Amino acid sequence: MDKMWAGRFQESLNKTADDFNSSIRFDKRMYAQDIRGSMAHAAMLGAQGIISQEDASVIIDALDGILSDLTSGKLPFDEASEDIHMFVEAELTKRIGDVGKKLHTARSRNDQVALDIRLYLRDETNEIIALIKELMAAIVRRAKEYAAAIMPGYTHLQRAQPITFGHHLMAYAMMLQRDVTRMEDALRRMNYSPLGSCALAGTTYDTDRMAVAKALGFDGITLNSLDGVSDRDFCVELLSAYAVLMMHISRF
Repeated sequence: MDKMWAGRFQESLNKTADDFNSSIRFDKRMYAQDIRGSMAHAAMLGAQGIISQEDASVIIDALDGILSDLTSGKLPFDEASEDIHMFVEAELTKRIGDVGKKLHTARSRNDQVALDIRLYLRDETNEIIALIKELMAAIVRRAKEYAAAIMPGYTHLQRAQPITFGHHLMAYAMMLQRDVTRMEDALRRMNYSPLGSCALAGTTYDTDRMAVAKALGFDGITLNSLDGVSDRDFCVELLSAYAVLMMHISRF
């Protein structure tokens, strides 16, 4: 597959450097989020008259087909692609021709990547939260069952005071409850769409960022384009919450 920047060079890139630049081996897991974002973007372009409604519909239908084929395994990932974004766009153009190239109007890979990461982390974190709540429910059930079962309570590795096994179990329920609130807090701060920031300074096209944000389930949009495409503080915040969760699970 030709690289997006291949026109600047007369020879192919050294394989080691090419492998270093390629990220599809791990960012292919975001294919569903990438396609969902692209479908919302295409719908907005059509609604705003930036591209025709007919072209928008053709793009959306083709993207839906790509999503279905990737999910079923019918379409394999091309490991020679630079990243999942280029792979999807190349496959789209292969299926519908030059109309597919219109999808990138008023968008950069910079804001596309920022969007995909937020969507992916939101989906994964909501799944983790649901699993934690299942574990908490199981702990509460056991705590009720053993509410009167006496056991020694320990401090400094020594037996200290009598407690019940139910009370001991509920300590972990409390830890997990805080883990859930930490993740939910991080999600609230993260749940703003960067799409429309483009490379770093927005676009002259008359886009509707709020429509895209609403379609993708965001609470709003990032208000500064530089911040929207460049900061990944939400990744660090979620990693911190995940680390605390793993500490609590290791105690359990």
